[in-house]
Amino acid sequence: MQIAVFSARPYDRRFLEEANQREGAGQDFQFVYFDAALDVHTAALAQDCAAVCVFVNDRLDAPVLQALHALGVRAVLLRCAGFNNVDLASANALGLFVARVPAYSPEAVAEHALALVMTLNRHTHRAYNRVREGNFMLDGLLGRTLHGKTVGIVGTGKIGLATARIFRGMGCTVLGHDPYPSPAFAGIGAMVELDELLSRSDIVSLHCPLTPDTQHLIDDASLARMKPGAMLVNTSRGGLVDTHAVIRALKSRRLGHLAIDVYEQESALFFQDLSGEIIDDEAFQRLMTFPNVLVTGHQGFFTVEALQEISAITLGNLADFAAGRECGNRVAAG
Repeated sequence: MQIAVFSARPYDRRFLEEANQREGAGQDFQFVYFDAALDVHTAALAQDCAAVCVFVNDRLDAPVLQALHALGVRAVLLRCAGFNNVDLASANALGLFVARVPAYSPEAVAEHALALVMTLNRHTHRAYNRVREGNFMLDGLLGRTLHGKTVGIVGTGKIGLATARIFRGMGCTVLGHDPYPSPAFAGIGAMVELDELLSRSDIVSLHCPLTPDTQHLIDDASLARMKPGAMLVNTSRGGLVDTHAVIRALKSRRLGHLAIDVYEQESALFFQDLSGEIIDDEAFQRLMTFPNVLVTGHQGFFTVEALQEISAITLGNLADFAAGRECGNRVAAG
């Protein structure tokens, strides 16, 4: 069985091949790798493949799914937890098997959220550049002690729980909000309504999926309810945050700091080298002018352990599809 892997980077090839040797032993799985992202223009690359393996910025709307189905593709394997980029109703109508990786090393993303907070709070990125230039002055590097601060966790799934545990261990008061709260959160912090979380938290960290209900969860109204000078952290999905609203809040000094590993228009930017190009995304360029903004390129998941787990679960999902077995990670419409 041939599987077309889109948005494939060298590390994807390495870990998928290693997983195939372990998990796919005795099964004829052959991966064909493409650097290109999947969209209506590249779908034809999946010719002769029974499945496609995709990532967060691959596009799987109705026209793409129809094109894949016409080529003989019968399965969509997501190398990620989110599936907002898949038209599930169309996939269901076409009879396509869609499976995801619901959880992979949640500590990896949680630790990256902490790294963003620590870097931005203590200005270590700026200090690093200063010291390399022989400048050892501390002016402009003043931070705050996190011990005793209040951290709001929006979304108490596995990543949210891992993040909450880290901040609780640092001596922070932890608040949580989730329409479907995890019982495990009760031993870490207090569940509150979103408005209370926003108004009380020194740091607000987003760990919820992107759905129609959470699209632009952080907008002008929610930013106005946040504690003045608070820090907003997003390591989940870019669409949770209205970028233009955040820019307005930064300009007015209402929002104290912004740390993001995701961006709502990231598909045109992330996972590629644009260092020699002119980036014409004006909102992104405006964000980069603020000294109190820190951006990383969707690397929260990027650890050896997480990539091993993603690849292993993806191979397991593929094996379930090939054998016609029930798959616990299958995603269905509505």
